[in-house]
Amino acid sequence: MIEIEVQNETHQSQERLRFAAVPRIGEGIRLQGPDGFWASYDVVDLWYQKAEYGDVWVPYLHVRLTPAPHAAEPIPIHAAANANGFGTVTGPRAGQGLGLEAGFGSDEGFGAEEVYPFTA
Repeated sequence: MIEIEVQNETHQSQERLRFAAVPRIGEGIRLQGPDGFWASYDVVDLWYQKAEYGDVWVPYLHVRLTPAPHAAEPIPIHAAANANGFGTVTGPRAGQGLGLEAGFGSDEGFGAEEVYPFTA
């Protein structure tokens, strides 16, 4: 086991962890955050410093929280409604002609226009 000092840029913390192999720059590692949850971190930098004892070089890692993927970004509400087929009226509705045209899937009523899509 190799003991490596990990400097976490996201949480501004340092800790010494044991690894079976030294991660390379650009690789991802899983670390437990201060909130107790596990998250993915990218290795931003790796360097070696000579230890205070003997002729030994000690590895250091600089990590940063992996940014969320592009797919997790919220999409505009009208794009989500049209992608799901809720933004268009395609058939007769109950109450049509009686002033009750606003309903599920229309721009004025209930449905996809009121709920923002969320991807975890």
